[in-house]
Amino acid sequence: MRAILFKEFRSFFGSPIGYLVIAIFLLLNGLFLWVFENEYNILNSGFADMTPFFTIAPWILLFLIPAVTMRSFSDEKKQGTMELLLTKPMSLTEIVSGKFLGAFVLLIIAIIPTLVYVKVIYDLGLPEGNLDFGSTLGSYFGLLFLMAAYTSIGIFTSSLSDNQIVAFLLAVLLCFILYFGFQGISGYADIELISLFGMDSHYKSMSRGVIDTRDVIYFISVTVLFILLTVNKLKSYKL
Repeated sequence: MRAILFKEFRSFFGSPIGYLVIAIFLLLNGLFLWVFENEYNILNSGFADMTPFFTIAPWILLFLIPAVTMRSFSDEKKQGTMELLLTKPMSLTEIVSGKFLGAFVLLIIAIIPTLVYVKVIYDLGLPEGNLDFGSTLGSYFGLLFLMAAYTSIGIFTSSLSDNQIVAFLLAVLLCFILYFGFQGISGYADIELISLFGMDSHYKSMSRGVIDTRDVIYFISVTVLFILLTVNKLKSYKL
């Protein structure tokens, strides 16, 4: 698994992909949070908190993560190296986990610079330091779990097709349905229970600063489910 992880990591930073992902994520967040006149602009909100960032980040990642993961297995199929990959002396679970961790580590690196926002908002608060660190820390944990779920979905859709664009679109669709779809259905049907099947309610719950085991179990379950689905898909390909 370690060999696959490092191979993926090197491939991201051996080409412009890794740098572009980090740059695009930081640029979009920076523009929405500090430059554009909109409801997410922190300077115009009048509140010293990170809520705007944690509100728009899931939507940016909903497109950015599928763009990162779409090549994971699609490219292997297109280049004809899938058979070689499957003959390596490691289990399918290790191969999939290596691909998953390679993309996930890249995404963690992409959000590390956003800690600068915490420092800036801390200094801008009246009085200085008027920042809810509990909520901020919980939101970062929630974002990490959300990223893991998005990444596992992207890895899965990449195993379905040798066309990267198809893999990207399927990942965006699935991520959207699981993040917002259940929330939308819940509001339309006026049945709050339905929203518990979506990521949005669990992500917002963690953003309040309270790490509930139910939210953690939900995200871990979604992540593991799509990793297992990917492994199962590769088994059928291997046959």
